[in-house]
Formats: sequence, structure tokens, C-alpha cells
Amino acid sequence: MVNIKTQEEIIKMRRVGKLAAQLLDYIEPFVKEGVSTLYLNDLCEEFTRKHGAISAPLNYHGFPKSICTSINNVVCHGIPSEKDILKDGDIVNVDVTLILDDYYGDTSRTFMIGNVDEKTINLVNRTEKALYRGIDAVEPGSYLYEVGKAIEKYISKFEYSIVRSYGGHGIGTIFHEEPHVYHHFTTDNKTRLREGMTFTIEPMINMGKSYAVENSLDDGWTVTTADGSLSAQFEHTVLVNSKGAEILTTV
Repeated sequence: MVNIKTQEEIIKMRRVGKLAAQLLDYIEPFVKEGVSTLYLNDLCEEFTRKHGAISAPLNYHGFPKSICTSINNVVCHGIPSEKDILKDGDIVNVDVTLILDDYYGDTSRTFMIGNVDEKTINLVNRTEKALYRGIDAVEPGSYLYEVGKAIEKYISKFEYSIVRSYGGHGIGTIFHEEPHVYHHFTTDNKTRLREGMTFTIEPMINMGKSYAVENSLDDGWTVTTADGSLSAQFEHTVLVNSKGAEILTTV
């Protein structure tokens, strides 16, 4: 069942979304060569506590850290570690979710480290554009599958693939609620968009032609591309309003 937010709830969603965006802005200068992902995690946790919020991923179904850091061929749910040192030419997605006044704000960006080759730069930039194509497709009264349709139409121009095993999700006082948001075209979910709906759009785009992913590590969380290709992701939490979509995870 899709939860339609009241005006009071929307105000709280804006507040936590803004703080999540501020967190990504804060951490950006530290995402550089020679830095461990555990260091980024600890800085994010410190920022979160300082601002009276809670890191939603920490202890969520046993997840051990405060943020997700997904490097190169890691699609999502990478666990920060002192052993994971960012190197020149890497890309890393930093995914943060905060809880403030019982409401969740979820957002992520893929950062490029040092001298990144042109193919990788294109993948990252096009993944971000794909996110905004999906956001632009949000319109009250239309179907949710228009989001995935818009993303796929754009991404199909390139030799990339869209991860299908994971998608966006409804969000509010629950981290993951209905509806599920596909990032490719499918009529499996014919949810009609209504004002007051809040959900994430977070396309994961693989450089390879395979959209298949796998849990390649024994940690139970880290998801990688099945063919070892690079993967990029960007994410916003959005609100359906009378004009389309309002991005909640922005400063």
C-alpha cells in the first residue's frame, strides 16, 4: 500500500532530505586518492550525530556501517573498510540515508577520483543524466513505469545496461516502503502517481552489456557486476506534487 504524505509529513521529509544532501556536500572534499572508505564513514557518522540525526544504514538488518561505499565494479551496498583505499582513476558511490524526526532521507552520488579515463567519465555523467530523465518523467496521474521508460530510452543510446535486481523504493517513516521503482521499462508495476507520494529514483548503470549482478563477497551485502564491469549510480528522494517531482534531497 502506497503511503500518501500529509503537508506536515512533507515538511519533515524536506528537512531530512536537505540534511542528507548537506552531508554529501560535506563529505565530497574528503573523497579523494589515499583516503579509506572507513574514514569517510566515520566523518559521515560524526556529521550525522552533530546535526541530531541517525544514520539509517547502521545496524539495518545487520549492516555494520553508517554509509555505503561502492567502488568501481561494486554496484551497491559496499561496506566501508580501512582496507579500501581510494586510488587514482577509481569511481565510488557514496550512499547516505539519514533519519530525522522519524523520517528518512536517502541520496547518493558517484565521485571520480583523480585522473579518470574518458569512458568512465562518460558513464558517470550519463548515469546522472539518466537519474534526471527519470525525475522529469514523474507526473501526477501518470504511471510509475514512465520513470523506468525514460531512463531506459536514454541509456539505450549507449552500450550500457541497467541493473534490474535492485531499484528505487517508497520512503517516509520506513526506510523501504511501497512502491518499488524500476529503472527499466516494465508494466509489472502499474502504480498511478499521486500527489504526496515520496520515493527514491536511483538508477544503477553498468558499463558492460550485462545487467546481471552477484553477491561476490562473503559479507552478505556487497553486490558487484557479474562481468566485472564498472557501475555508477546517482539517487534522489522525490515528492510527487501538482507539477511533477520535487527533489527533496537537495540543499
